[in-house]
Amino acid sequence: MSVRALWIISHEKGDNVSVRFTRRFATVEHRAKILAGSSYVAVPEDSSVLQLLLTEMGLSDSDKCYVALRDDCLHRQRSPALELRVDSPGKGILWPVLAISHGPLTLVCLPIVDAPAEPRPPLASLLSVSQGLTLLAGLQTFLLGSGGKPDNEGLASRLAMLPSVLLQVCPLGTPLDVPLSGAPATSTVPTPAGNQKQPAWKTGLHRGRAVVNVALKETVRSMQYGNRSRQDLWDVYGTVTCKCEVEGMLPNVTMTLTLPPNGSPLQDILVHPCVTSLDSCILTASSVDNCDGSAFSGPYKFPFSPPLEPFRLCSYTSQVPVPPILGSYQLREEENHLHMSVNLKLHESVKNSFEYCEAHLPFFNRDQMGVVDVKVSSGQMDVSKEKNLLVWALGQKFPKSREVTMEGKISFSGATLGPTDPLCTELTAYIKLYFKVPDMTLSGCCVDQHSVQVYSSAKPRIITSRELQSKEYFIWNSTGTAPVSSGLLF
Repeated sequence: MSVRALWIISHEKGDNVSVRFTRRFATVEHRAKILAGSSYVAVPEDSSVLQLLLTEMGLSDSDKCYVALRDDCLHRQRSPALELRVDSPGKGILWPVLAISHGPLTLVCLPIVDAPAEPRPPLASLLSVSQGLTLLAGLQTFLLGSGGKPDNEGLASRLAMLPSVLLQVCPLGTPLDVPLSGAPATSTVPTPAGNQKQPAWKTGLHRGRAVVNVALKETVRSMQYGNRSRQDLWDVYGTVTCKCEVEGMLPNVTMTLTLPPNGSPLQDILVHPCVTSLDSCILTASSVDNCDGSAFSGPYKFPFSPPLEPFRLCSYTSQVPVPPILGSYQLREEENHLHMSVNLKLHESVKNSFEYCEAHLPFFNRDQMGVVDVKVSSGQMDVSKEKNLLVWALGQKFPKSREVTMEGKISFSGATLGPTDPLCTELTAYIKLYFKVPDMTLSGCCVDQHSVQVYSSAKPRIITSRELQSKEYFIWNSTGTAPVSSGLLF
């Protein structure tokens, strides 16, 4: 959440209304212009903003019973998120303009909304609205104090301190905190990320025991052809996601990735900017270069100062010797039906315990399915004739042999045409596998709880997890043509 502009308006003495403070953030305005595109509406001059606000809030033209911009029945005011109708030079509507009033002051801000202008999203779905209002409430408390009615000298001195305070609590228009009530301006030098405080505007503050959660996820892709003239391809992409829930000061953390003794070195490593230092040899391993035996194979240490929100600490690729599931798929066309033969084999290095495992067999550019006569050695078969799709649910375990088969025939009725795909014509067909294996990675990479070091007196609970998941995992019919990639999948 960021703020495009901020205004503080004084209306203490009747009609004597003025803008006491204004701040615009050019970088946020540039982002708003890019997000809005052709529907972008620029923020007008302060005098125009003041007049539009006073009209919208009913503080001007008090002698007039009816003001069209304010009182028209087609205009529904949704306080405190107002809309300002700008006439020139950039005609349009500024929304949501957040405003809160207390005592002699009205505080106003215009947050950036990362959502389409039409249809207008509901306010409850916009986190920027709640965060912007809390920022305004914090600034109001800072300026007025707990009593709400400071003397003129006290208000003037705090308004003079506001530029330096905003440098700390809202640098470049992005709120990080709210100022303490009546707190003096302190040094504007940014504090290290490890000393960040939980922002007062952040919803769902953590209470209770501190927790550091590290999740390692590997995604495997594969293109298998079952044909010696085409090279099978597979690759592994891994990510490490962290979330630190610590009340108060966020500590510095060191996390270590380890590989088994015979594991392939990690490659193409990218790290989050919060990583404070890193061995240069970790970043030099690339899947593009020919890897030799001298490649760095760990352990991979990542010291970092965590940000306030969940984040991706690092990502990597790994070249593993075999895919987790080897498959073969054969289709033969006989008169008005297809004869199919499928074999899937789970590699011995893969844990035989799935959260789910399914094989989808779609049939494109054919008439709708008729009679389906298919037998499987394990699992259950679901048929969707409307979609021309077979779904083979393999369950959570392969049999002891780690191998499953499917044989059968499918006829097509010719009554209606099934789904189409310009690629899958004639015998060009595939099986797509969907599976997830908890508590394992294909590369053998892991994060041990004891390797996560948190430099804090809070003694947080360390939670680590890992999983392997498929994505774009295809087994092509070996008796038909198939698309062939000339390089790695990642």
